[in-house]
Amino acid sequence: MKVIITGANGFIGKNLSFIINENEKHEVMEVTRDTSKKVFLSYLKEADFIYHLAGVNRPKNESEFKESNVDLTNFITSTLKEYGRKVPIAISSSSQVHLDNIYGASKLEAEDLISNYSKITGATNYILRLPNVFGKWCKPNYNSFVATFCYNIVNGIDISINDPNSKVSLVYIDDVCKLLVSLLDGEHKGGLIDVPNVYKTTVGEVAEIIYSFKSSRKTLISEQVGAGLKRALYSTYLSYITPKHFSYDLISHEDNRGVFCEMLKTKDSGQFSFFTAHPGITRGGHYHHTKTEKFLVVKGKAKFCFNNILTNEKYSITTTADKPQMVETIPGWSHDITNISDEELIVMLWANEIFDPENPDTMEASL
Repeated sequence: MKVIITGANGFIGKNLSFIINENEKHEVMEVTRDTSKKVFLSYLKEADFIYHLAGVNRPKNESEFKESNVDLTNFITSTLKEYGRKVPIAISSSSQVHLDNIYGASKLEAEDLISNYSKITGATNYILRLPNVFGKWCKPNYNSFVATFCYNIVNGIDISINDPNSKVSLVYIDDVCKLLVSLLDGEHKGGLIDVPNVYKTTVGEVAEIIYSFKSSRKTLISEQVGAGLKRALYSTYLSYITPKHFSYDLISHEDNRGVFCEMLKTKDSGQFSFFTAHPGITRGGHYHHTKTEKFLVVKGKAKFCFNNILTNEKYSITTTADKPQMVETIPGWSHDITNISDEELIVMLWANEIFDPENPDTMEASL
């Protein structure tokens, strides 16, 4: 299928073009401000589907609203009618179409042109009234406050918030692109299309979340970034980090036994660390009343010794990096770990709670 994307150099266009090109069964014909009229006309003769994403919302002159949002749409629909073509069109409109502003009015007029084209030709149209879209490659200090917040916070620039309680509706770029791609398979009947996963939040909450991402490199405490708005904002925030800041240092503690280093902490699911032990070195020798841990040997060979502090029952486990095996500590059982190989021992460690020096739940014991 041959697919036109107008505004291919724009935020949504760039993301959509990459995603469609990942599927080799479709050919993308990109239209930008630099595309000649001759080339554009040749595309319109061949296209099987059109994503009309081009437009402006912050022009230097108000006349650009009509030129970019209305006149370009009229050119596309008039040309297709002239060619006698019945090509499905998806247009990115705005949730501002019913607001009293020039931008919203120009988007509504563009919608009407697409709808009239469909009535005349029978072509399917898809109208997406998008709220504030955010994600990677969005230009900061332009039309997305999320992009501006991410860019500024990454680079240590102050952000300005007039009203932190101001309500906003956000949609993530990947969700928009997934919806747009699904139109190629005819999964929707046409007309107004509901955009999935619209996040209702406030400007202040977004700023607070983004600031927490920056501070996590110092505190090591990660936000819950595995799903929903925080997942999308975290991915967006990271996209503004430059290569020289891809990595950051951790604090390690070294003594005659080896090294101990905390890697990552969570708010409600514990923390991750690693430690090393020189040959013959034993670490641990304590027990917990409530805390639990999971150990994974990633280099070397270790012997885990356990002792039930109530019954004095003893148990030992030997594990090596050659056969990954999780060893779990049990409340009420003291435990230690000895490097029984001739090489350095490296062990990954997860504890179900962040270490609290005021309440360590770690009691020394002899095995």
